[in-house]
Amino acid sequence: MAHDPGRGTDFKSVLPSVPAIEARGISKRFPGVQALADVHLQAYPGETLAVVGENGAGKSTLMKILGGVQPPDAGEIRVQDQPVAIHSVKDAERYGIVVIHQELNLAEHLDVAGNIFLGREPTRGGILRLVDPIIHERAAAIARRLGLDVSTRTMVERLSVGHQQLVEIARALSLSSRVLILDEPTSSLTERESARLFDVLRELKKQGLCIIYISHRLKEVEEIADRVSVLRDGRNAGELAGAAIHHDAIVRLMVGRELRQFFTRHAPERPVRETPILEASNVRWSAQQQEGVSFQLLSGEIVGMAGLMGAGRSELAETIFGVRTLRTGEIRVSGRRLKLKSPAQAIAAGILLVPEDRRVQGLVLSNSVQHNISLASLNTVSRMGLVQPRRECELAQRMVDQLRVRTPSLQQLVGLLSGGNQQKVVLAKWLCRTPTVLILDEPTRGIDVGAKAEIYSLIDQLARSGMAIWMISSDLEEILGMSDRVLVMHEGRLAGEVARSELSEEAIMRLATGGAL
Repeated sequence: MAHDPGRGTDFKSVLPSVPAIEARGISKRFPGVQALADVHLQAYPGETLAVVGENGAGKSTLMKILGGVQPPDAGEIRVQDQPVAIHSVKDAERYGIVVIHQELNLAEHLDVAGNIFLGREPTRGGILRLVDPIIHERAAAIARRLGLDVSTRTMVERLSVGHQQLVEIARALSLSSRVLILDEPTSSLTERESARLFDVLRELKKQGLCIIYISHRLKEVEEIADRVSVLRDGRNAGELAGAAIHHDAIVRLMVGRELRQFFTRHAPERPVRETPILEASNVRWSAQQQEGVSFQLLSGEIVGMAGLMGAGRSELAETIFGVRTLRTGEIRVSGRRLKLKSPAQAIAAGILLVPEDRRVQGLVLSNSVQHNISLASLNTVSRMGLVQPRRECELAQRMVDQLRVRTPSLQQLVGLLSGGNQQKVVLAKWLCRTPTVLILDEPTRGIDVGAKAEIYSLIDQLARSGMAIWMISSDLEEILGMSDRVLVMHEGRLAGEVARSELSEEAIMRLATGGAL
């Protein structure tokens, strides 16, 4: 069993001398982008190596190369100090390298055992070969190793996301993996599920597995990583180990500068007008709601909205944006009552929503940056019903410059941009229309710290210009850092409001869990 090093330990003295996997001089170029340039990486048995960097730093490209999804243009991969040729996912798995992607890759209509051994089912019989019932015994043994307390006959579609994550890991163990690569594994997990996953990873590390952990959540990295390797602009930016792993040190390596003030909220300089811009009274979107939701947004303020998963935050936003049916209640903008039956009516009234899932709800991934930015403003770039390419290009270029969108060209497919730049394109699309009320649902989810700082600065500038900002977020640090006041949801109702002077994690969580201030 591999040694489990603690914080402050000299890793060179306790880790095996031979890496489980090593990347030497890896380079990869895509049209207009040098994704990786001479990148080196070593990961050892019995350790958790976190790989971090801003969106577009090359993390995912490097992991795809190690996992056989993409070939490198140059460089060498070595497994246990032997050079290997990895041309496919099957090649990687044969060498014991398994990648668990952010979007889980499971067959939902198969049971747990079927997913663990998919494509490698033990069979018996003659001409008509049948799956051997021993598959459930083998799957149960792996499940016990992970503490996965569900029947192997349970259909995967009935499992929580946390349990599905463990099924993916069980599949990796069934392949006798030695290197387990996890890409943003907690992005859809609850806090309890994340803690459970960390316990599993610590146990696997003790059993000698090499774990490579990719995450934007630096608190998680501080908690789980033995070493941190940082990429910046496709190159090695530095490495941290043991007690040297902390938030500020990681950020310095990621962005190449100090982030002295991460949240750029300038409340003292920002006048908040007392006249309500948005008024929601007794709003209900579901027959199950016991009471309606009422609140106001004022011009020039940032109102945070917190709550546990399923509390109804996104549902409320979608109702006010016209996506969901308003069952009861009243919505007013600048004193004028709205009869919202569609997003088009909300947009016409100046209410705009940046949705929680930008890739599914906010963008057309197969279209260009230019087309995505102009999508909500086609009337301003058209003449006699025809889009004028010059006008569209000028509009898009102005917004790209204003929001500092990093793209090789306006014609770049938006699906090829980093998460932070995709989010900027969604914002650019709406800012073209000069909104009165801007609803931001999880505005920095899956975005690196550098892009977060830019988006926080933009949000602050918009509020200072007089816009009313409604920011829904599960990141309490973000809520505390940016909000003038915070509304807290609990089980479809507004549990309470916390003033800026009283803001704390404890106050928010007390309301979010059904308590009182």
